[in-house]
Amino acid sequence: MKLPSMAAVISSLLLATAPSFAFTAQNGLAVRPETAGTFNVPWQGKAGPSAFWCAAGDYGIRALHLTPDTRIYRTSEPPRRSGEGVRFTLDPAGAASSTGLAVFWPKGAGITAGFAQSFCEEDFKRR
Repeated sequence: MKLPSMAAVISSLLLATAPSFAFTAQNGLAVRPETAGTFNVPWQGKAGPSAFWCAAGDYGIRALHLTPDTRIYRTSEPPRRSGEGVRFTLDPAGAASSTGLAVFWPKGAGITAGFAQSFCEEDFKRR
């Protein structure tokens, strides 16, 4: 009987535990990785679109070590229903039709990680 390699065992353990890992963004929202390059920001009380983007950008920069000019895309179509989270990806192929933000540039579902993280600063100003 052939035993699995140590790398295979570690890899399967990491995949099995990945959904339970949560990154806490600057604004207190949790970010849960799903698959490679895809993550979810679950609803946690009063949070508008900018709060979800703050969490996505903060996760991208501080946890994934993305450069600030890397684009993050929303995959769940806006508007978000009450009690629902927002899903994000690094792959433009799965992008929703809109970011859900009130912005004044061409429509699309992606913004840079740096711009998304900048919404965290706005959140702190409101406190």
